[in-house]
Amino acid sequence: MSRGGTVREVERRILTHLHGRRSRIHLTQIHAHFLRHHLHQSNHILSHFVSVCGSLRKMDYAHLVFLQAQHPNILLYNSMIKGYSLSPPFQTSLHLFCTMKKHGIWPDEFTFAPILNAIRVGIVEFYANCEKMDNAKKVFDEMRDRDVIVWNLMIHGYCKTGKVDTGYSLFKEMKERSVVSWNTMLSCLARSGRDAEALKLFYEMRDSSFEPDEATVITMLPVCARLGEDNIGQWIHSYAKSSKLYQNHVSVGNALVDFYCKRGLWDAAFMVFDEMPLKNVVSWNTMISGLAFNGNGEKGLALFDEMIKNRLNPNESTFIGVLTCCVHSGLVQRGRDLFGSMVSNHQLEPKLEHYGCMVDLLGRGGSVKEAYDLVKSMPMKPNGALWGALLSCCRNHGYLEVAEVAVKELMVLEPWNSGNYVLLSNIYAENGKWDEVEKVRVLMMESKIEKTPGQSFIR
Repeated sequence: MSRGGTVREVERRILTHLHGRRSRIHLTQIHAHFLRHHLHQSNHILSHFVSVCGSLRKMDYAHLVFLQAQHPNILLYNSMIKGYSLSPPFQTSLHLFCTMKKHGIWPDEFTFAPILNAIRVGIVEFYANCEKMDNAKKVFDEMRDRDVIVWNLMIHGYCKTGKVDTGYSLFKEMKERSVVSWNTMLSCLARSGRDAEALKLFYEMRDSSFEPDEATVITMLPVCARLGEDNIGQWIHSYAKSSKLYQNHVSVGNALVDFYCKRGLWDAAFMVFDEMPLKNVVSWNTMISGLAFNGNGEKGLALFDEMIKNRLNPNESTFIGVLTCCVHSGLVQRGRDLFGSMVSNHQLEPKLEHYGCMVDLLGRGGSVKEAYDLVKSMPMKPNGALWGALLSCCRNHGYLEVAEVAVKELMVLEPWNSGNYVLLSNIYAENGKWDEVEKVRVLMMESKIEKTPGQSFIR
């Protein structure tokens, strides 16, 4: 076989892999293959590679490959222009068009269609981002050839402005959909609390032979957790492993850990966490917080110690998790030490949430005065949740003066919340201060605050 025949055979194999079903997973391997065979300057191969990158929304990767081309031709430029016309930022297509002309490469009949499409789609994107959906709809209605990108922009725009049903209607009208179309609609339904509809649409996506990607998985796992659909969550886990999503995207592993933690499946959560080839601070935070909120505080603290031992820098979310671990395990001194280490060891300024954890921890441990002093020392104004936590601590340990201060603050922040008045009345009743109980009752009547059914002034 001649050398030319060998090259053509290699090109044929590369193109077969490029346009196969698994190109999304094997893109870097295909790139390495044509580099190894010295075809990285073949405009024919590069134009196909760029086209596939464009369809997979991998134009950053395509651009890096394009920059290595020493003599790009019209075929390669057209592939780049079309790729950038398929996803924002659409103005990059225009920039490439100008660059092409500067290099003496003239457009052909395949150049202008994606350029013109990018301009119209860019206008729709602009209006949708500005939440001017009436204007976006006018441009959309005037477009003769509406590709899947502009449909996706319209759906996202309607959902972003709260018109989920309008977006869903547009989605149902689409004759051609992409994975982005499905993900956009699934995400809109999930964010709107319409989990059952999102799950039904996910089934439709599978039945329509669309393969879920990392965005699908990250959207659907919390939906499955909220609906208690363990079987579907486990199917997604199996699919993520077989399709390499789990191995290639740390966010997928994080979503799986979060799913299993929320369902109380600790063995599965730890298995995923331990198997993850890549972990980031979110991975550790998710596992620690999952343990904290389900009563496994000591395991969560052990995991934090391991995190520090591995020289990973915790962030603010990490400390919310570990302080919550201390709350649920009653480890007051450990909580004090961790809270102090935020500034001294990690240069992290405590936020309102961290103070809230400490107030809860100290109050549950009986250190109500210390909790109150901490509230007074805060550099920011306490919110209703924090005063409410302090008030609950007073109920458990009988600090009347602090309770009265907390209620006065809550009357300003949450004048509508009858639970605060009821809690103060209960504290008075438990201390035999019946005159004060009556004063609270009168105050509620005068303020026209109705007691929540099922609660009593005397428990």
